[in-house]
Amino acid sequence: MRVTRDGQGWVLSGSVTVRNLSDAASALRQIEGSGDIELDLSQLESLDTAGAYALQKQRQKLAAVGAALQFVNLRADHQALIDRVEAAMPKPESVPAARLSVIDLLEKLGRTVTGAGRFLIDLVAMLGLFLARLGYLLRHPSEFRVTALVHHCDQVGWKAVPIVALMGFLIGVVLAFQGSVQLRQFGAEIFVVDLIAISILRELGILLTAIIVAGRTASSFTAAIGSMKMREEIDAMRTLAIDPATALFVPRILALLITLPILGAIANVMGLFGGAMMAWIELGISPGMFLTRLLEDTSVDHVLVGFVKAPVFAMIIGVIGCHAGMQVGGNAESLGAQTSAAVVRAIFMVIVADALFSVFFAIMGI
Repeated sequence: MRVTRDGQGWVLSGSVTVRNLSDAASALRQIEGSGDIELDLSQLESLDTAGAYALQKQRQKLAAVGAALQFVNLRADHQALIDRVEAAMPKPESVPAARLSVIDLLEKLGRTVTGAGRFLIDLVAMLGLFLARLGYLLRHPSEFRVTALVHHCDQVGWKAVPIVALMGFLIGVVLAFQGSVQLRQFGAEIFVVDLIAISILRELGILLTAIIVAGRTASSFTAAIGSMKMREEIDAMRTLAIDPATALFVPRILALLITLPILGAIANVMGLFGGAMMAWIELGISPGMFLTRLLEDTSVDHVLVGFVKAPVFAMIIGVIGCHAGMQVGGNAESLGAQTSAAVVRAIFMVIVADALFSVFFAIMGI
C-alpha cells in the first residue's frame, strides 16, 4: 500500500490489512498536519479489521493535535467496517467537574454520617453475634474449641508481652523525667510519684497497651479471616455445617478479653518500675520512699478504673478486626485495604471509648 498526495488531499491505494500493518502505519504518518485533511480511499483494494483500526488510530492522533481526518470515496463495505471499528473504539472516561455548592457539601456530609451509622450498626450486629455464640457455647461446652483459644491467647497475649513491657517501662521513664523537670521548679519533687501512679494506672497503661494490641491484633484478625474468605474457606466451613462465628470469632475475641487485662497489668508494673528508676536517678527518691508514697497516696480506685476499661477495649478491637475480615472481597487489594482500615478504626474507637470513660468517671466523681 502507499499514500500519495493529490492536490490538497491524499490518496490511499493498495491493501491495508494485518499483513502489512507496519508499512501502513508508516505510510499514514505522512499525512500528519493541521487543519482538515481528506484521505481518498477510492483506490483501496482490501481492508480488514486491523487496517480499519489503524485508520481510526490515525484519526484520533490527528484529532489530539487539533486536526481533522476525513475519509472520502469509500466503498460501502469499507465504510461499514470502519464504522463498526469506530463504534468499538474505547471512549475516554469523562471526569465530572467537582461541584462545590452548599447542597453538594451537605449531601456529602449526609452520606458520610449515614455510612458511619451503618458501620456502627454492623459492629453492634457483630457484637450481638459474638454474644449469642458465646451463650450457645456456655450451654454446650463440649463444642468449645479450647485449642483455638489457647493458640490465640499465645498469639495475642504472650507474644505481645515484650513490646508491652518495653512500652510501659519507657512511658514511666518519660513521665518521671518530664515531671521532675516541672515539679523541681516548685520544690514539689515528691509529687512525681503521684503523677506517675495516676497517669499510668488510670490512663496511659491500659490505653497504650490497647493501642499496641489494636495495631498487632486487629490487623492479624482481619488478615487471617480475610484470607480464608478470599480462598472461600468460610463458604466451605458453612458447607460442612461449621459455624464461622463459633469457630473463628469467639476464640479470637475471648482470647483478647482474657489477655488484654493481663497485658495492661504488665504495662502498669513496668511503668511504675521505670518511673521509680528515673525518680531515683533524677530526684534521689529511693525505691523504698517511692513504694511508701505509692501505697499511701494512690487510691485503689485508679487501678480499678484502668482495669474496667480493659474488657471494653478488648471487645472493640476483636469485633472490629473480625468484622473487617468478613468485609474482604476476592482480591489482595481488598485484603490490604480492610487490614489498614481495621487498625485505624480500632485505634480510633479505643481512644473514643477512653474519652467517654474519662467523662463518665469525672461525672461519677471516681
